[in-house]
Amino acid sequence: MSDIDNFLSYKIEQYSDMRHANSSGRPARPDIAEYLAEAIFSGRYGPGDYVPREVDLCEQFGVSRSTVRSAVQLLVGAGLLTRISGQGTRVRALADWHLLDPRVSGWLARFAQPNPGIQREIFAFRVAVEPFVARLAAEHATAADLLEIETAYQGMILALEQDDLRWEGRSHNEYDVAFHEAIFTASHNLVWAQISHVLKPAIALLVEKSNQSADELHDSMERHRRVMEAIRLRQPDKAAQAALAVLDRTGQDLGLEGLTRILPTLDAQEPHLEVQTTHG
Repeated sequence: MSDIDNFLSYKIEQYSDMRHANSSGRPARPDIAEYLAEAIFSGRYGPGDYVPREVDLCEQFGVSRSTVRSAVQLLVGAGLLTRISGQGTRVRALADWHLLDPRVSGWLARFAQPNPGIQREIFAFRVAVEPFVARLAAEHATAADLLEIETAYQGMILALEQDDLRWEGRSHNEYDVAFHEAIFTASHNLVWAQISHVLKPAIALLVEKSNQSADELHDSMERHRRVMEAIRLRQPDKAAQAALAVLDRTGQDLGLEGLTRILPTLDAQEPHLEVQTTHG
């Protein structure tokens, strides 16, 4: 039996054995879309690969053809799959995936941890965007914004002091994600704020992965503190530099440190351009 067959058999058994009762007391229906999304995002089915035929999924999961078709169509609409007449259903190139679709972003966070290609794309986005967003936050953050950033930072500190890395019901990683999300919000640019909400699961994926492999989380906290302080003191250049320093360490932890060098040095800035925001 091939590796793909072994994987398919395992996942089918896993999904078919679901015993979470629904309101009628019967076992929950397996989610074919979730099964396919996990197989794609984990890299089991890569771009160009064909996923199992609809008739095979019907037989293995014990569901109707219409159920399978609806699930497949969901992934087609999300840009993950394409139907090829007479051949089957194929995984599309990563560039075609609708990563800003909240459902796709959620799948990405839950299933893409083993996929280094996707992690690289998310990290490259953060390197290109977060120093700029930190600069905007330093220019436009309100007192309420600063409180949100500091609250998230303090949560990270307090969680670090606990054996289970949790404080008041939230993990260190959750506070870490909240810290970055608060900075996006403090930019007072509607586009960046909305993107941060959509990409929150993807950012959480990298935070969890990098924090697992970081040598010293306390060193990471000092880098985060420098970002917070630069924003509080209205120092846009230093905020951008500090944000890039955070990402540089994240890149090292993920084995992606080369990506932080795609940006020109922040020491020699181009003439400052005003960016329209919703505040100030």
